[in-house]
Amino acid sequence: MKEIFGLDETPEIGQVPKKMHAWTIRKERFGEPIQSFQEEIVEVPSLLEDEILVYNMVAGVNFNGVWAGLGEPKNVIESQKSYGENVDFHICGSESTGIVYAVGENVTKFKIGDPVIVVGSQYDAKSAEIQQGIDPILTSSYRIWGYESNWGAFAQYSKVKECQCVIKPDYVSWTDGAAISATGITAHRMLTRWDNNAIQKGDVVLIWGGCGGLGSIAIQIVNYYGGIPVAVVSSEERAKECMRLGAKGCINRKKYTHWGRLDGEYKSKDGEKKWLRQALKFRSEIWKIVGERKNPKIVLEHVGEDTLPTSLFVCDKGGMVVLCGGTTGYVGSIDLRYLWLSQKRVQGCHAGTASDLEPLLQMQKENKIKPFVSKVYEYSETAIAHQEMYENKDAVGKVVIRIGLKE
Repeated sequence: MKEIFGLDETPEIGQVPKKMHAWTIRKERFGEPIQSFQEEIVEVPSLLEDEILVYNMVAGVNFNGVWAGLGEPKNVIESQKSYGENVDFHICGSESTGIVYAVGENVTKFKIGDPVIVVGSQYDAKSAEIQQGIDPILTSSYRIWGYESNWGAFAQYSKVKECQCVIKPDYVSWTDGAAISATGITAHRMLTRWDNNAIQKGDVVLIWGGCGGLGSIAIQIVNYYGGIPVAVVSSEERAKECMRLGAKGCINRKKYTHWGRLDGEYKSKDGEKKWLRQALKFRSEIWKIVGERKNPKIVLEHVGEDTLPTSLFVCDKGGMVVLCGGTTGYVGSIDLRYLWLSQKRVQGCHAGTASDLEPLLQMQKENKIKPFVSKVYEYSETAIAHQEMYENKDAVGKVVIRIGLKE
């Protein structure tokens, strides 16, 4: 067998060479993606008993690749060592589609040749915590593949856990499958995970970044459950895309200036009034879109510092602000009065497991949702794809990277 296959070749199913092409990050290159991501040839990883080797077809791009390259807020080279991965490089990529090329001795659900969708949540499926019924994401073994752990999707082959994989149905393309598992699972979990605040028919849902990866699929999921999606965007062009995807209406955040943490000025009478005028105007736009004075029962938050105070303010009594990130910063602030007096909820949400993918696949089967893939990059453009995400260029929908898929 050849020691390595070229990127223009497709090895016979089950043929695993000694080496592979991969985009790596090393500690000495930490910085912007164009600097930190470099293409190398590395050895194909060996498997443990519960692991699978996947030949990657398409991989989704997420902001954790940018964080990994920057080395902030986490040093991924050091992080992976806590999972027994003592190599001096890191391969990013936390969602993909591919074909099973090898399996560990205890793998029972998949065989060589199976087409799979790989999600980013890794954990020890046999741990005592899992047997007790604890949410895998809350267990001590949980980590994000391709970020906290190594051997991610931006390579010819990836090493993944059996619990990460789902058989890819024929009706889901390689590209769509790679574009739905990170943001799609997260959005669905945000909307349905917490019983007292799960989406109900007629609920208004405010979606920050409506044209982004999470927002574009969230709009469709909200419609599936009979909710009313209201998107926040940064341009009229993005508003048009959101409307095409099914948003009831859109709010352009650039019309407002009250973003950011609540600082000392807010505690003054004039400062609070100044902020409140903007927040009330923002809320009135929601009412205008909905057609009545109806506040969001759920606010999908991932912007963080800049928007959290407004999210809590506009959220309905007894409603929920559910947060899955902090792209503008993770040191948030809120006016606690709006929290306790109206018994609102601020809920954290982090990714999801392979089982969370099943309802999304059913929605795709029914043609109710479809990932909004705005751009497909070639494997050679992996660093460029992350650099453009870092610079927020054309930040609409999902972007993916074609690896083994030949089209």
